Amino acid sequence: SPAGAGKLLVIAPEGSHWLSMKKVLLELSKRGHKIVVIAPDNKILIDSSDVYELKTYPVPLMKEVVEEHVR
Repeated sequence: SPAGAGKLLVIAPEGSHWLSMKKVLLELSKRGHKIVVIAPDNKILIDSSDVYELKTYPVPLMKEVVEEHVR
């Protein structure tokens, strides 16, 4: 392989972009990459996984407020 496994830092977008990115992260993990995902603490779709380490950061909007806007 021309590239070796490495470490990846992913700033996770909420929504359909995340659903697509999750599949890519699964494949990268299978190839030996170590992945850290950074997401806001009011995330809706972004969840913990054995594939990556999830770290969150505080944001001023509560999760309930974000979910209400999505509805």
